[in-house]
Amino acid sequence: MQYRAPTLTKVKPRRLLWLAALLLVIDVPGAAPADLTAPANRFLAGQLLVASSEMKDPRFAESIIYMVKHDDTGALGLVVNKPVAKVTFDELLKGFGIDGTSAKGEIVVHYGGPVNRHQGFVLHSDEWVLDSSTKVKDGVAMTADAKMVQALASGKGPRQALLILGCAGWAAGQLEMELKANSWFAIGADKSLVFGNEPEKKWRRAMDKRQIPL
Repeated sequence: MQYRAPTLTKVKPRRLLWLAALLLVIDVPGAAPADLTAPANRFLAGQLLVASSEMKDPRFAESIIYMVKHDDTGALGLVVNKPVAKVTFDELLKGFGIDGTSAKGEIVVHYGGPVNRHQGFVLHSDEWVLDSSTKVKDGVAMTADAKMVQALASGKGPRQALLILGCAGWAAGQLEMELKANSWFAIGADKSLVFGNEPEKKWRRAMDKRQIPL
């Protein structure tokens, strides 16, 4: 069965407390994966991991994952082509207990993976970063801080950004085994596949870029 991207929906007020509780957990010990600050310049970090037609795990069917970290200790990435809801910045910031009355516009919330589902991330261009941001590669960075959402709401943040809930993670050697099984293949991080519109078409476009599986 082919994956179909969920239809974007407006988040109703009664769902805001639930959404705020999930997004961008701040100052909670252990909330953020401990390895997010590890060097992100080895192996597939900064590339796109694309689920092949042979992918057996339905959670990753037709997924495109931006790899934030990959080294001898394991790997971490964020799914970039599965939007799940749309919420106004005003509603989102109020859910964090932040005054959002001057905030304009909306932001789409994306499913990032089955790991740390209570943790939010902003994957974004790196011309505008916070001290806590992780610069990955080739102009892309990742931030897990509600201050980034506040900056986006005020129009002072990065030009390109995705708000993502949850992530994908692999133990040491696990991703390498999945690559050998042809569950995934890797391609360069085309920013149109990361930040571009029409998420329902991204996987097919990525498949068209397929080269020799790793």
